[in-house]
Amino acid sequence: MLAVLHKSVAKCPEALLQNTQPQSVSALKDGFLANHFSSVHPGSVVINLASSGFIAYSSDRQNPLLPRLFAVVDDIFCLFEGHIDNVAHLKQQYGLSKTANEVIIVIEAYRTLRDRGPYPADQVVRDIQGKFAFVLFDTTSKATFIASDADGSVPFFWGTDSEGNVVVSDDSEVVKQGCGKSFAPFPKGCFFTSSGGLRSYEHPVNELKAVPRVDSSGEVCGLTFKVDEASRKEKAGMPRVGSDANWSQNY
Repeated sequence: MLAVLHKSVAKCPEALLQNTQPQSVSALKDGFLANHFSSVHPGSVVINLASSGFIAYSSDRQNPLLPRLFAVVDDIFCLFEGHIDNVAHLKQQYGLSKTANEVIIVIEAYRTLRDRGPYPADQVVRDIQGKFAFVLFDTTSKATFIASDADGSVPFFWGTDSEGNVVVSDDSEVVKQGCGKSFAPFPKGCFFTSSGGLRSYEHPVNELKAVPRVDSSGEVCGLTFKVDEASRKEKAGMPRVGSDANWSQNY
């Protein structure tokens, strides 16, 4: 799976942006990264999100223990990889049918947050038990929601291209093509939203600090983000807003 999201809808952490390498390219220009993904993954589906970027899905070369899923509900696109252990509980919590799968659960969890959800976003992600990584984009509100499980069980990488657009994928080589050496594993136990940025759902009251990532040759290769136990911030709850409003605008 692959998503390239324009910097206007996915403003990455400043440290990640500053670490963009000179050898990175524009992932969106002339469909560069979409074409590369399609060549590497024959039969893949690429969905153009207009000025917001694109997402791409492929079912080839899957890990049978960590299957990929893709769904679209009410203009909400979601790519999911892995499995959720407490599926039955979450179906009941969100009032979903017995046939709902993991990707539908993630979409419904997002819609619950967006439409006056009673819980903070960190709690909603923390309630998902299992091995997973997902990328969601709401074309109506132009909101992004990305997360990975606490153990980083699913290979999941991100970085920025030469223009500051966010690139996320389960294929490290694809991210390297778009980001050069600025790519890095997506932080474990964290989630990213368009308006809230990168946060830890395991330690929601602590800030995250960027730590340089050094490869086997001793060169700085991207950044990892770790919880800064010495810092604390006010825990933000989900604001109570009108039904027409959107949680991502206020989070």
